[in-house]
Amino acid sequence: MGKRTRICCLTKNKTNPAYVGAQIAAARLAETLGCDLTGTAPETPDDIDEQRELLSQAIDSRPDAILIAPVHPVALDDMLERAQQAGIRLVYFVAHSDRVAPACFVTSDNYALAVAAAETLFRELGGRGRIGIIDGAPNSPTTAPRTKGFLDAAARHPEISVVAQETGHYQRPGGREAMTRILSQHPQLDGLLAANDAMALGALEALDAAGLSVPVVGMNAMPEAITAIRAGRMLATVSFDAPALVCTALMAALRILEGEAVPEVITLPAEVIGREISAEWDCPYEERPLPEWG
Repeated sequence: MGKRTRICCLTKNKTNPAYVGAQIAAARLAETLGCDLTGTAPETPDDIDEQRELLSQAIDSRPDAILIAPVHPVALDDMLERAQQAGIRLVYFVAHSDRVAPACFVTSDNYALAVAAAETLFRELGGRGRIGIIDGAPNSPTTAPRTKGFLDAAARHPEISVVAQETGHYQRPGGREAMTRILSQHPQLDGLLAANDAMALGALEALDAAGLSVPVVGMNAMPEAITAIRAGRMLATVSFDAPALVCTALMAALRILEGEAVPEVITLPAEVIGREISAEWDCPYEERPLPEWG
């Protein structure tokens, strides 16, 4: 029996369910494909020093490839270069280094999906209303294009006003705290755009505590968000799907290791998931269909 391919998978944290789902999906697919996968993430969400140490440990273990969503666009560059110098193939997913080119980067179009999310909310509001925005983590490369997509879409609607913009750090408690701050200044809010589902769910908690209800749109297609959509508590989410992204990264890594050519950037399509199609997504990460390379 030949030597099994060894892969390390590093995500940004263990608190965002989208990354928990990514590790679940990667482990399921690795078992199906017959390779060994070790998954890990910082205990402190998005902690640069912790991810550096985890990356160092991964390099020392000499895997064939490392799949990583870097917590910062440049702060890990020396470690990523060390991995490449050791002959380890790098595949990024969700986020990337600005300077250290990987063998492949798997993503979705953050700007386009933010515009789609915003337009979904604006249609629900009839093209007019006061909205709030909850941005992601300042260091994350996904934050700026999502914020720009929200704001550019709003600018095309003269009767849509962005009255509040807060940072939720892509975490559920951050979303709850951001929404509490927004409501303290704008209790007559008409709708909310959150840059991920974890923050959207936190925002719903703040709305519930205030006895208020407004349409909320998030991103990631998390199972709990799908449940909230089906219950009418959330308007929609967008399928920036971390499990699909990491599985594609794993499939790309295995092909690269076999000497096959893969695109430098793979951009997965994303769709808006409202109540009408939410049943298709209504299952836990352990049961969701795994993507196929084709």
